[in-house]
Amino acid sequence: MGYSKDQLIARLKELQIDFDQYEHPVVLTVEEQARYVGHLDGALSKNLFLKDKKSRFYIVSALSNTKVDMKILSQRLGLGKGGLRMAPEEALGEMLQVPRGCVTPFALVNESARSVSLLLDQGLKTQGHCFFHPLSNDVTISLNARDLDKFLNSIGKPPAYVDLEANPPVGKDQPPDLAAFVPSDATILPDNLEKTASSVAPEKNHISADIKSKVVTDKPNKPPNGPKKEKSTDAPAVSASFSDPEKFVEEILEKTSRVVLSEIKGEAIKQHGDQLGSVVSNSIRRQLTAELKNIATIFKNTAYTEGFHASNHQQPKRS
Repeated sequence: MGYSKDQLIARLKELQIDFDQYEHPVVLTVEEQARYVGHLDGALSKNLFLKDKKSRFYIVSALSNTKVDMKILSQRLGLGKGGLRMAPEEALGEMLQVPRGCVTPFALVNESARSVSLLLDQGLKTQGHCFFHPLSNDVTISLNARDLDKFLNSIGKPPAYVDLEANPPVGKDQPPDLAAFVPSDATILPDNLEKTASSVAPEKNHISADIKSKVVTDKPNKPPNGPKKEKSTDAPAVSASFSDPEKFVEEILEKTSRVVLSEIKGEAIKQHGDQLGSVVSNSIRRQLTAELKNIATIFKNTAYTEGFHASNHQQPKRS
């Protein structure tokens, strides 16, 4: 049984989060919600519940006027152009335990939604107050981004704000900038690495199952009818952030420090006292395990690709 509206509101009060609450008829769209709270001081939000091809789920919370291009977002996550789609309605009940029209970051309070990835529009931080449904679309609450962060940190979901309208290039030299937000219950590679690994497997060898979910083998070559074409030995460039051990470690430390700073606050010290160290340690382990596993996998795959191309360079050319 998921959290109810009243239970969520009670939890916000326990966390001493300031919010205003507005009752209204049931609404299913941002436009309908605007009829009742659009005249008030605050920014309306739209919340998308998405699914990728491997049945991993995402909530994207954005200002109502932010343009979210699904194809671009999918590429930025490393899922290809068509890797994201709207999640089916039955997943609302199974994962978020809310009905249609009630998707918001607050649904992550339910244990069944803990594996759902959350992307927040960086524009939310520029607003004095933002409107969200508290698990029920007959109520709207208004709060600021700082208090939303406080709630998310309390459930072990450190907030991640991104520019949802950005369209950075994704390719050989630019890995997907949002790949770390893909839930890591299965391996996802940047597009360029996945293509490289599947197309340049050494003869009579298999690609590791960690690099691609299915085993790939070379087919025997037929005798050529004409002269051989010399294959290019130029190795594709790989992002330095995943090929330099020093930068790799720096990225891990940066993520760890961010979580530590979000956990060690005055309220946490007051609440946990002498047990704070243990509480913070457990929280860091819970929050970072999946993310660091994803980073380590990408690093390993990059090392594999570079190693293969290095061995190609050392092989003598046939006359």
